[in-house]
Amino acid sequence: MAQIRDVASLRALIGEPSAQVPHKIHRKLNQRARAFIARAPMLLLATADAGGQPTVSPKGDEPGFVHVPDERTLLLPERKGNKLIFSLQNLLANPRVGLIFLVPGTDETLRVSGTASLHNDPELCATFAARGRPALLAMRIAVSECYFHCAKAFLRSALWRPETWPERMQISFGAEIAESGGLAAGEIESFDQAVQGRYKTDL
Repeated sequence: MAQIRDVASLRALIGEPSAQVPHKIHRKLNQRARAFIARAPMLLLATADAGGQPTVSPKGDEPGFVHVPDERTLLLPERKGNKLIFSLQNLLANPRVGLIFLVPGTDETLRVSGTASLHNDPELCATFAARGRPALLAMRIAVSECYFHCAKAFLRSALWRPETWPERMQISFGAEIAESGGLAAGEIESFDQAVQGRYKTDL
């Protein structure tokens, strides 16, 4: 299998961007970026540990759940989850983050890079209250770069077109856990029922 090993070879294959394209990359959140974030109910958060091992985590809530106190700062609440905290642990060792904001029905996305820190001030967490509970903590992101990404991936995938969607896939966390010995076969169904219950009562 042929392998590309240097930038020159990669550029020879992909080519160079037009002279205008780099000008879409900004060092702060302009009015259009802030309006997009206000409408976004979902983002993908990329982090890496001290050794460079990456992970990507979805974060979602009502539109506007990410606060933008100024053009160089984002505040992202942390809610209840599975307590594995891979992303949060990564940030303590390597604070660099990348985010992609998604707005349903809009094929363009907003990409943001920056440096994150974790804060648990009670007053701050209270400003992110949802469903009767404050945030567990807030991630403060100092923005270093942001830009809108073109729509081609979403157009190719037809992601927002319901008529192209496959039949919904049912995920069994019980089966996933049982496969590596964490549950007995007879416990799978009750475990999955408990997960579905928490989806209704523990967001």
